[in-house]
Amino acid sequence: MKTTWTSRLTSALFALPYTVCFAMFLLFPIGYGVYISLHDFELLSEEHPFVGLSNYIGIFTGGTYENSVFFRGLWATAQFVLFSVPLLIAVGLGLALLVNQLPGRIRGLFRTFYFMPYAISASVMAVIWLMMFDTNAGFINSMLMKLNLNTIPWLTDTPWAWVSLIATTLWWTIGFNMIIFINALNEVPEDYYEAASIDGATAWSKFVHITLPSIRPVMLFVMITSTIASFNVYAQPFLLTRGGPGDSTKVLLMNVLDHAFIRKEVGSASAMAILMALLIMIISIVQYRLTYGRKERGA
Repeated sequence: MKTTWTSRLTSALFALPYTVCFAMFLLFPIGYGVYISLHDFELLSEEHPFVGLSNYIGIFTGGTYENSVFFRGLWATAQFVLFSVPLLIAVGLGLALLVNQLPGRIRGLFRTFYFMPYAISASVMAVIWLMMFDTNAGFINSMLMKLNLNTIPWLTDTPWAWVSLIATTLWWTIGFNMIIFINALNEVPEDYYEAASIDGATAWSKFVHITLPSIRPVMLFVMITSTIASFNVYAQPFLLTRGGPGDSTKVLLMNVLDHAFIRKEVGSASAMAILMALLIMIISIVQYRLTYGRKERGA
């Protein structure tokens, strides 16, 4: 009995640092955010009266500033998610398949090359791609002019602004998804492929009937994490397009921060952030049920 009690205490002590950090940096901010969203919490005022659900009601009341800002930002964010997530999954898996076919000596080198952009900061990423996409002096437009082709307003006109943001996001983050997929591909038993080859299966048949079902849990993980990351996009539009042209690329997180720290209305901004978090949770649950839950029910 004493050994069991000591073992449990030791286990609890090992988990204690994580539990403390989890409470300090996640549970407390969430709880305090909900608290703020229920109050008229203006930064310049010392009094923060309780207003209940008024901040949430204002967001869903047509004609209000909060309604316009929230849904305009949500629409821009939804466009980014719809454009980026399929590419983040498809390109990440494609690169993983290609890199896995390379000889062992250079495979690690290419993994490093593709993963390196993921390790750089947002500011460095922005400097690199501003030099690439600048309308007047950018590298891409300079190459187009040398080829006697028309220049493209990459960051100042739609749909090119979205193209620029998606391309930047792919370059910056695709290495993470690629590494996750490579690890998943390496876990698929070679016996499956050998048996399929004996039966005369094509490469496409192996991919559809062996590779994809085998890596389905990992693909679900990549899809959910990519969706969450895309919903929380901020650095790319803020540093590259400043939300322009107009407000076409001004995503929801930019509007939330502007509402909180420029208009000083932290209460309604917190309500927007809470609604955004709930929306991400709902979408993640739907993705799980559609892609993996059906398989579990079938089992």
